[in-house]
Amino acid sequence: MTKKVTIYDLAELLKVSPATVSRSLNDHPSISEDTKKRILSAANKHGYRTNKFAANLRRQKSNTIGVIVPRLNSYFMSTVLAGIEQVANKVGYNLIISQSLESEKKEKINAKTLLNSGVDALLVSLAYETADYEHFKKYTSRKIPLLFFDRVFDLPNCPTIVIDNRAAGYEATEHLIEQGCQNILHISGNLNRKVYKNRFKGYKAALGGNGIKFTMDNLLETDLDPKKVDDALDYIKKSKKKIDGIFVSSDNFAANLIKELKKSGFAIPEDLKVIGFNNDPVSEIISPNLTTIDYPGFKMGVLAGESIIAHLNGNINLQSTNSIVLRHELIVRESTS
Repeated sequence: MTKKVTIYDLAELLKVSPATVSRSLNDHPSISEDTKKRILSAANKHGYRTNKFAANLRRQKSNTIGVIVPRLNSYFMSTVLAGIEQVANKVGYNLIISQSLESEKKEKINAKTLLNSGVDALLVSLAYETADYEHFKKYTSRKIPLLFFDRVFDLPNCPTIVIDNRAAGYEATEHLIEQGCQNILHISGNLNRKVYKNRFKGYKAALGGNGIKFTMDNLLETDLDPKKVDDALDYIKKSKKKIDGIFVSSDNFAANLIKELKKSGFAIPEDLKVIGFNNDPVSEIISPNLTTIDYPGFKMGVLAGESIIAHLNGNINLQSTNSIVLRHELIVRESTS
């Protein structure tokens, strides 16, 4: 046989009904072992392949989980995905991963495509640009489990997995103050994203708690693209009051900034103390090594995967869960000490 073999072909070849072939291939107890062996042998010999798509349509289950992330080129996001995939693959689920490239428009297209693909659940870390969330309500209205991680939004019946970014921002800033910094610049991501907004809140709270006045000159809001680090360097150089500490919401950006600061004659940590965020491998490669906040990406991915699969299996009800908060850790290295 050169064409794709169907159960009808096997039935005709073996002089049995298509129903007998189907039940044999699905190991139905009503079919004798001899018949099953004969049909399985013929199926293997002639290259029969189960149409999983059709089977899933009948069961109304695809055994796939959709994941939308901002970008795939970050260490943090790759560790999150590794955690999700490890959990999903163990129990027979596959992932369909797409990236929004920080675009709300692309995020909406991805969400629609995954919905039309029949995913059983969706995990999302939001794009920078996203300000409208109607595209996710199509999931909740159809009772398709939806979970946000890292960059999150509070939608009814949609749990979130985060770290306490406010506490982490506070701890990072207080560490700089303890090292003697009095004029600390915070280089933030888009403050419309809760993850960066809360780090900024923690930064401000640490200043206030230590009697240091915050001014808008102490905040530089960026998209944290390392290619645009020169803008931050110019900002530091032109500051009316000497900046002696920098809290950056990204290790990658912080590492590139340290390189450019050193080229411009700044000594780190003598002139400027720098702390990053995420505990990216680059934080240990850059010289001096970068003090950072450890953000447990792999653990976040594992927890996201376990939570969504437990819900799909009926073991827990995600809709009764609001927010899961993971522990962070300050890791002190040469860039501040």
